[in-house]
Amino acid sequence: MSSVEMVRGEEDARTNKVTDTDTNTNASKNSEKEMVILENISKAYNGNKTNRNSSNVNTSRSGSSTVLFEHIVLDNLNLRITEGEFVTIVGPSGCGKSTLLNILAGIDTSYTGKILIDGASIKRSPDTDRIIIFQEGALFPWLTVYENIEFGLKIAKISKEKRREIVMHYIDLVQLTSFAHAFVHQLSGGMKQRVAIARALVLNPKILLMDEPFAALDVQTRRMLYDQLVKIHEKTNKTILFVTHNINEAVALGDRAIIISPKIAGIKKEFKIDLPRPRQLDHPLINSITNAIIEESKEMYTSNSYFTSRYGNYSTESKPDLELESPQSQLA
Repeated sequence: MSSVEMVRGEEDARTNKVTDTDTNTNASKNSEKEMVILENISKAYNGNKTNRNSSNVNTSRSGSSTVLFEHIVLDNLNLRITEGEFVTIVGPSGCGKSTLLNILAGIDTSYTGKILIDGASIKRSPDTDRIIIFQEGALFPWLTVYENIEFGLKIAKISKEKRREIVMHYIDLVQLTSFAHAFVHQLSGGMKQRVAIARALVLNPKILLMDEPFAALDVQTRRMLYDQLVKIHEKTNKTILFVTHNINEAVALGDRAIIISPKIAGIKKEFKIDLPRPRQLDHPLINSITNAIIEESKEMYTSNSYFTSRYGNYSTESKPDLELESPQSQLA
């Protein structure tokens, strides 16, 4: 059972307190509606590989043999998310962050465990209750901004008049009114991601699943979209599960930041972030929580020297966009 780090923000940063609590104490209050419940979620990939040193009797003439292997990505993961909560997930490459989103989106169904969406089994929950937004917006280049956002509504056979009302509402919400009839190639990277967010919102999902949506953007555009996403969240009260490598991003956006560790194939620790929005990245509590996550993340690797050699004595002022990646990913 993982522990939970409760970080409670107060107006005076001098009163900062960080305490460890058992996971059960982080359960949702009875008055809050649980939108997502994951119980004992497990996922493994099975396959075979060539092993030249194996003593397996099925050795080929070349001296190699085929052996079976199982890679466990998630092992009895448990998580509860309340309605309207903004939860961020961080962890090194290959820890299962995107796999978890794919399971929730219904893309990956080969898992064990129980998932409830708004009180009902995920098998009975409409796919449109959960919309996923990827790092690349996956927009249709032959359609305009308006037509891209309208696409799902046309498939749902919504009337033309109603479609226009809904589409223009969300185009205004993501501040792209002047670009409603522009094509994808005429948009910046940040604009494309705003179109993708609007296209997801028009279907009125209960949950937004966001898989590193800002990873390919420059720092300035990314921070602008932080503000816009926070405003959208405040206006729509959507439940958001947001995967990222960026620790500052996780802390700046989330009500909770969850660390997934590949060593335990599950949640290592949770950080509750009680800070008003919008948040300043140089706020003492942001620095405190970010540094705490870094310390927890060091233990995911066989040696702490990787973090030391790459980041030294970490400072959020000198490195405001720390990316949490596995050592192997740096060699690619």
